[in-house]
Amino acid sequence: MKHRLLVVEDEQHLAEGLRFNLEAEGYEVQVVDTGEAALERLIVQGEKFQGEKFDAVVLDVMLPGKDGFAVISEMRQAGQFVPTLMLTARGRSGDILQGFEAGADDYLTKPFDLKILIARIEGLLRRREWLRASEEKAKVEVPETKNSFTFGDKSVHYDLLELRVGDKVFPLTLMEMNVLRYLIEHEGKPVSRKTMLEEVWGLNEDTDTRAIDNFIVRLRRYIEADPAKPKHLRTVRGVGYRLVAFPAEA
Repeated sequence: MKHRLLVVEDEQHLAEGLRFNLEAEGYEVQVVDTGEAALERLIVQGEKFQGEKFDAVVLDVMLPGKDGFAVISEMRQAGQFVPTLMLTARGRSGDILQGFEAGADDYLTKPFDLKILIARIEGLLRRREWLRASEEKAKVEVPETKNSFTFGDKSVHYDLLELRVGDKVFPLTLMEMNVLRYLIEHEGKPVSRKTMLEEVWGLNEDTDTRAIDNFIVRLRRYIEADPAKPKHLRTVRGVGYRLVAFPAEA
């Protein structure tokens, strides 16, 4: 069965070029030219018609009306977690981080090599298939594996992009999971914001580290009983953060 892609691009020549080349690679491609039209396909029709589903989205940032950042943010808030690659002519680190904060899974700056774009899309689709396979096997109680980490009543399932707290399940974006996984892999050790920017996103230049703080705020809402007094995701003043899986009881 062909994978279905939604391309959101307002430059007609680029949109048609993407459609032609992606269809030549065997994909089924739908194209829209505004953020509003994309949300109509992804959220409204996705709720009304079970057949209107996509396996991945290629989303331009600079769109008339709602831009790509607003589109991906509304998608995620609505519970639409289809893998999304953002295309941007703005390759600044701040713009890339803004896309990740909003919920993008990957990004590519314009102009781009078609082979690289296809490789990135295939990477997203492989991840999608892994998730589907994992979801079919998942049960209420998922055993501890190399793809999960459990502390207290909380369990993190890397392959499912899920955080389970008691009987609640929180879907995470890929970038949220990457931040959390990095902290878990360095459990008990202080990790600087700069290190996370470099190791998680590969951003080596001087970048506003507040993006990391925003991710931590969101993760604390899921993990901490009292986010204002975190026991697990602790701030290390002047450095960054430290994950404490099993805090000592007072």
